[in-house]
Amino acid sequence: MEVREGMSSVILAVGPGHTLRDAAAKMTEKGTGAALVFDEHSPAPRIITERDVLNAIGGGEDPDKALVADHMSDSVISAPPDWSLERAAEEMVKLGIRHLVVVERGELVGVLSMRDIVRVWTTVGATSSITPP
Repeated sequence: MEVREGMSSVILAVGPGHTLRDAAAKMTEKGTGAALVFDEHSPAPRIITERDVLNAIGGGEDPDKALVADHMSDSVISAPPDWSLERAAEEMVKLGIRHLVVVERGELVGVLSMRDIVRVWTTVGATSSITPP
């Protein structure tokens, strides 16, 4: 199966001036673990994830004062929609990330999360040929 079959085409966007509470509320409302951050001063989107918000608050930041700009990733990792889900999962594990931005011919077309991959694999009844030790 390919990335295009698992990705979400609904993309949540926030601005760098939103507070962490704003970002968390929007992620909760949309049922997603990440939001893309669009900034007129940056040519490419960036990303803030639930992990970023959790780390900030756990580190003592006030979610009503701390800004997305101070806690978002500096860059996003992208994948084309024709990658296999296995390749996407391998890249995510290798890089220690849980979200890939899906780009086709220079256009943002979706976001793929580890949760999306698991959903697709369990929906189609994927099994593993790996035997436990």
